[in-house]
Amino acid sequence: MHATSSDTDRVKQEWTHKRNCAISPRQFVLFYLSLAAVSLGVACIVAWRGGWMVLPFTGLDLLVVGIAFVIYARHATDYEVIRLSPERLVVEQRSAQRLRQYEFNPRWVRIDIENLPRTRIVLRSAGRSVVIGVHLAQHRREAFARELRRCLAQVS
Repeated sequence: MHATSSDTDRVKQEWTHKRNCAISPRQFVLFYLSLAAVSLGVACIVAWRGGWMVLPFTGLDLLVVGIAFVIYARHATDYEVIRLSPERLVVEQRSAQRLRQYEFNPRWVRIDIENLPRTRIVLRSAGRSVVIGVHLAQHRREAFARELRRCLAQVS
């Protein structure tokens, strides 16, 4: 019997790694609005009592904090999905608005652990490489690399 693409591409294992965010983007917006309301309220009281220079500095402060919040919110939903099937190892990574997808033959993939100042897991195959596990805690990266190696050996 001839195997179809859907038969051979069945996902054997899937890992999802997400950025560890303590607060959602929506909660962050609510927090920022409350921060802005309190800051502007205090600045208006001080300006009413004669300290007019407080208002421009409060506006500048809120602008800088707002920019930092936007940068945080853009990366709050970053993730990485690794799917292993008998014929393919697919790595899908989302960072801000960019979605990248890498596909490897699981029989040819080499997993390297680089211990630079921080541990990195690098998949290498056919002259291409991709860093994975960036959303994992440092102490979990080597264990994940061992698990991925074990699953790749079972597919071969």
